[in-house]
Amino acid sequence: MFTVDQLVAHAVGDYLLQSEWMALEKTKRSFAAFVHCAFYILPFLFITQNVYTLAVIGGTHFVIDRWHLARHVAWLKNRPWPGSAPWSECSRTGFHPDTPVWLAGWLVIIIDNLMHILINGIAITYIG
Repeated sequence: MFTVDQLVAHAVGDYLLQSEWMALEKTKRSFAAFVHCAFYILPFLFITQNVYTLAVIGGTHFVIDRWHLARHVAWLKNRPWPGSAPWSECSRTGFHPDTPVWLAGWLVIIIDNLMHILINGIAITYIG
């Protein structure tokens, strides 16, 4: 289901082809998120030319990045545990405000990447 090609395409699209402007603005402005997603899908053209697969990869990437959904996933996964904080205290990263900034930052990046990789793998495997 998941290939090295897919992981490389994700890394190239999400890191090498993403400018500082895209990274800073994609959660604030839809245009920046759209431009980032247009560049993001380019490496996936080496894996598939299926327009539906590319639409799922690009569309879900837009939604996840534009609204920074990884922080919501982080917050939801911590909700059932004692000491969990309300969203109003965790909205920046999804983690409790006492979580060290460096740790919360890295964890939300990991969650974001896993969300993209899982969705991309499913799209490539089951759509084409």
